[in-house]
Amino acid sequence: MLTNAGCVIIGRNEGERLVRCLESVCEAFAQVVYVDSGSTDQSVQNAEASGAQVVNLDMTKPFTAARARNEGLTQLYQIQPDLEYVQFIDGDCELVPSWPNAAAAYLEANSGVAVVCGRRRERYPDASVYNRLCDIEWNTPVGEATACGGDALMRIKALHEVNAYNANLIAGEEPEMCHRLRMQGWKIFRLDEEMTLHDAAISRLGQWWKRGARGGYAYFRVFWLHRNSSVQIWKKNVLRTLVWAGLLPLLILLGLFTTHDWLLLVLLLYPMLFLKVYLRNPQLNKQLRPKFALYMLLIKFAEFQGMSKAIWELITHKQVKLMEYK
Repeated sequence: MLTNAGCVIIGRNEGERLVRCLESVCEAFAQVVYVDSGSTDQSVQNAEASGAQVVNLDMTKPFTAARARNEGLTQLYQIQPDLEYVQFIDGDCELVPSWPNAAAAYLEANSGVAVVCGRRRERYPDASVYNRLCDIEWNTPVGEATACGGDALMRIKALHEVNAYNANLIAGEEPEMCHRLRMQGWKIFRLDEEMTLHDAAISRLGQWWKRGARGGYAYFRVFWLHRNSSVQIWKKNVLRTLVWAGLLPLLILLGLFTTHDWLLLVLLLYPMLFLKVYLRNPQLNKQLRPKFALYMLLIKFAEFQGMSKAIWELITHKQVKLMEYK
């Protein structure tokens, strides 16, 4: 059990998934804080029974996962101010037993690294094509990275330097914070280690679409926030989505009212994108490969929807509601 590291779990109505999460975490860390955001199930009682400190988030204020993590970190610091590291984990995840020691050892040996993450895997990848897509998405390259996800072990000193998460962001809070850490000279690393099991529980196209829209919102919101930075985070993602799901459909619509031959060329760009994604992923099996290419094409339109909400938010100064897919 690590004595120089604590853990912050965030969740709402995670049921048995939270029970598994608590069991895995309480075996690894002496100090555990669970931040609950208005659960109506037994989440709070289960957390208290496990020995975790419980923080009930004030739900009269706009909820964000970033605010929940910040409040959990504050509570953890009050309990034990001399902690060096904090493991953040979502309540629908289970920690792999070998992860904490491996991650802490890496931070101990590399003083310039602020964040380490490992391989997050989908618990039930065969339950739906959407779960499988999540599992593929989380298989990021090993080595120095630009960002982490919701599960990661972090150096508390570095978090204090950048005031931790941006509590106003409803999505994209981890990459945004990692961007600020990197601008301060810190590094982010993905280790070749198993880290967590995640239960995405995405069984319907609508859920997957909302998740994609949330990603598009994050792309634009975080890009705009740091648009004047020397490193314009997610600029390429924003431009790609605007072209594929915004500009090209507009050209096609305009082409319907003309007789120009260029319309056919524009239409051909989509099967070309499909083929490009298909050819770039030979590691996928023959059943999944075409599905993956198709969904990577469709996700651009979901992202564009979310991006449009982010733009509208900037214009109207009215915060978009949380985009949940579960």
